Amino acid sequence: MNRDQIKGRITQAKGKAKEVAGRATGDDRLEAKGRVQKTAGDLRGDFGDAKERVKDAFDRRH
Repeated sequence: MNRDQIKGRITQAKGKAKEVAGRATGDDRLEAKGRVQKTAGDLRGDFGDAKERVKDAFDRRH
């Protein structure tokens, strides 16, 4: 697991928590911020996954 995967998952979890808190309190702005943060975490995690796949493919070749 690489740094981008870890940071992405953490950001994703924080965003989900904000989204749920915003929904529970009726705070549309917090809910929207949570969705944006969750999406950013998804993207960073996906980037980390891609880096890991490339690294694994490179390691198999050499």
